[in-house]
Amino acid sequence: MVVGRFDASFLEDKQLDINPQIITWRQNSIPKGRCSESCLPGTRKVLREGYYICCYDCIPCPEGEFTIHSDSENCQKCPEDEWPNEGRNTCVVRIFTLFWKSPIVRANNRNLSFILLTALMFSLLCVFLFIGRPVDITCMLRQIFFGIFFTVAVSSVLAKTIIVCIAFKATRPDSSWRKCVGVKLPYSVVLVCSSLQILNAVIWLSLSPPYQELNLDYPGKIIIQCNEGSVLAFYLMLGYMGFLAAVSFVLAFMVRTLPDIYNEAKYITFSMLVFCSVWIAAIPAYLSSTGKHMVTVEIFAILASGGGILICMFLPKCYNILMEPEVISKGPLSQRCVM
Repeated sequence: MVVGRFDASFLEDKQLDINPQIITWRQNSIPKGRCSESCLPGTRKVLREGYYICCYDCIPCPEGEFTIHSDSENCQKCPEDEWPNEGRNTCVVRIFTLFWKSPIVRANNRNLSFILLTALMFSLLCVFLFIGRPVDITCMLRQIFFGIFFTVAVSSVLAKTIIVCIAFKATRPDSSWRKCVGVKLPYSVVLVCSSLQILNAVIWLSLSPPYQELNLDYPGKIIIQCNEGSVLAFYLMLGYMGFLAAVSFVLAFMVRTLPDIYNEAKYITFSMLVFCSVWIAAIPAYLSSTGKHMVTVEIFAILASGGGILICMFLPKCYNILMEPEVISKGPLSQRCVM
């Protein structure tokens, strides 16, 4: 059967003319023009020495590198602040995302950990609203955003604390606390606690919102600053966050000695101790300051308290993930996770 022809008198790319429609392949499958399968993303091609170029091996990308295309010949390095995932076909930013399914990340509700990390990130970013020349919009947003995001963060810590307390109260089969263990409880705590702060913010903005003002108290100087509007709403915001932090500290302190490798009570105790200590020291300094010094004190308090929670809550876990992977992968320990 003639399926095509070759004519050397034609142009080079038209010398071979084949009609694939009249070709009948054995078992109705077209043979592949290579001796190796395609290399999946996360691997690279390495030619076999002494073979044709269609024969190669698929080698996983080295540590810190990735590929997103099939049959890649070279792997790409991840940015300095990122790391390839398990399949090495993309880069991720956070250690907790990379080890999403590990027991230590799943312990005490990993979704709450991500809510806490997100809230802390936005809380720390709020300091940029305190920098620069004050205007009405930044005066309104900086305290509102700071209060809401920090409340979400502290509410997440409180929800974690409640989970730890209930989980170890409900270890007995006949315990009535077992009815309280569930997926909805931690999210309900975060939602209710955050809603109260949001309600305070709405009333604050509706009745007496912050605004820009000119301070003429100093001869020869005009200081542009933010007036917080309702002083009561401002201190209600701080007091409410302090109340949530204090409750978390007390509950975590009560169960801090529980013998479990994934018990976060110790970390929560230290994080809330840092949070409360920073703000107890910052409030008198804030009240005795004026102008830009008040802003400086509040920025320091935001960074110190947010950074304290971040370090105390997540640094020990990151250390265990990276430095002691054999401990967190043991079967009996992984069964102690509090979901």
